[in-house]
Amino acid sequence: MPEICLIRAPSNLGLRPLKPGHVPGTWRGPQALTEAGLVEALKPKSTVDLKRLAYSTEEQPGTRLRNGPAIRRFNLELADIVEKTVGRGEFPLIVGGDCSILLGALAGRRRSGPLSLVHVDGHSDFRHPGNYDMNAGLASAAGMDLALATGRGEALLTEWPGIAGQLVPDGRVVQIGEREGRDPDFAWPDVNDTDFTRIDVFAARELGAAGVLERTRKALDKAGWPFWLHFDIDALDQTVMPAVDSPGSPGIDPGDLVEILGALAADPRCAGMDMTIFDPDLDPDGQLASFLVDFLAKVLASRG
Repeated sequence: MPEICLIRAPSNLGLRPLKPGHVPGTWRGPQALTEAGLVEALKPKSTVDLKRLAYSTEEQPGTRLRNGPAIRRFNLELADIVEKTVGRGEFPLIVGGDCSILLGALAGRRRSGPLSLVHVDGHSDFRHPGNYDMNAGLASAAGMDLALATGRGEALLTEWPGIAGQLVPDGRVVQIGEREGRDPDFAWPDVNDTDFTRIDVFAARELGAAGVLERTRKALDKAGWPFWLHFDIDALDQTVMPAVDSPGSPGIDPGDLVEILGALAADPRCAGMDMTIFDPDLDPDGQLASFLVDFLAKVLASRG
């Protein structure tokens, strides 16, 4: 199988500040994981680092997205890196950083043709102008990445050079692990009206890893396209992984999640993978960074 190109994407641009003056720490995630032994564990063929862009809480002209222009610049650079990685015959593995890096990952791989998406996340990330008041304040792209990837939202983050239409069509999305959709006050219920294949955390826990994989593969087989694998670590229960900006319960069992992600990453159709939202500021002793390095090594061991 293609050898790994490790792409370190230090972004916090898509996140909201949790309090006045707060700067989200996810930009430090790639470095913290590197210090915890990521490179030694994965032994990538090559490594590429993006430069961090400055975080701001200020409104910017022409957009209601926090850091919108910077997010676009960062993701255009990431898209170029992904395209070059694929062109060299390597497997792009992007370690972030916040969820907005998914857009650059998809944009880069879409330059090679159509793409499906397996979106493993504790949240639907489906906020878009059709289900919230745009005038209520600046929006955070990390809570919108799936909506943006499927063409919902400002053109700043839905239209990409050389790509016609949305990055991924609704019918080619599998969403696994979302935990809020059954709540009576669920903020974005219109996600249930899409053509996504949705396996929420409750269904995932009931089905087990084998059942989740069966349903996922059935959905992917409809087109037979290559697919991108997105893993937001808040799909894990907050008792296992509290170092995220929006922790929650329940989560998918870590053993099941290793099996699910490992089988998908080893699928010959898997075009690349990203892992997002780890915040080292919430991991003062580094134990969770070490856990994630070991977790990711187990996932990617399935690729041989």
